[in-house]
Amino acid sequence: MSSGKTVSFWISRGEGDRTEFKEYSTTITEGMVVLDAVHQIQAESAPDLACRWNCKAGKCGSCSAEVNGKPALMCMTRMNDLDLSQPVSIEPMKAFPRIRDLVTDVSWNYAVKERIKKFNPRAPDSPDGTWRMQQADVERAQEFRKCIECFLCQDVCHVLREHGRHDRFGGPRHFVYTAALEMHPLDTENRLKGLKDTDGIGYCNITKCCTKVCPEHITITDNAIIPLKERVADEFYDPLTKLFRIFKPKREPRR
Repeated sequence: MSSGKTVSFWISRGEGDRTEFKEYSTTITEGMVVLDAVHQIQAESAPDLACRWNCKAGKCGSCSAEVNGKPALMCMTRMNDLDLSQPVSIEPMKAFPRIRDLVTDVSWNYAVKERIKKFNPRAPDSPDGTWRMQQADVERAQEFRKCIECFLCQDVCHVLREHGRHDRFGGPRHFVYTAALEMHPLDTENRLKGLKDTDGIGYCNITKCCTKVCPEHITITDNAIIPLKERVADEFYDPLTKLFRIFKPKREPRR
């Protein structure tokens, strides 16, 4: 593609439920990503095309969309990795309401995050008012902090995408956020009841589709969701835990 190649695109246009695919063509050169092509189409033939973006470096999560039916960051999807013999389709994320063209309303995600209990550290364990932690404990939760909130994992999750259970399911992004808190060695909060009742972690059947689309390569299913599901099962469904709950030591309250 060094000399340039004309490529066709089918881009979803419209507001709310009133949508249609419109065909555009533009010249693609070596090194271009899908977001480059969208910007070029805006400049050449569709100045009113709505598209959300910011850093163009795969770190802000703004340009999430569906390219050829697969949730992806447009700024990280290279044109030379796509089959250009067919028109390239670009759609907004399907798990969230469309505002216009490629822009969706993802505000629901922030409402879900707001209801999760915040970090609540135990009292300092040294005279100088500081804490002591093992490096292994620090590293265990560090992976989850790489999340850029692109919400691609939310978009690909069948519970939200296909079944629309936004009222009963928090989604993989918020399980990652909860895991970062629950696995922090200093935290004293218990979020298991919220995971079971409000965020519906039981709906997840660990297909690992969220892990596959994560641009930060967070092992969402194995390292976050499964350990949280195990904790919920131990807390609420294990008969021995129920029998001896009265003897179970409680976390130290914050002072």
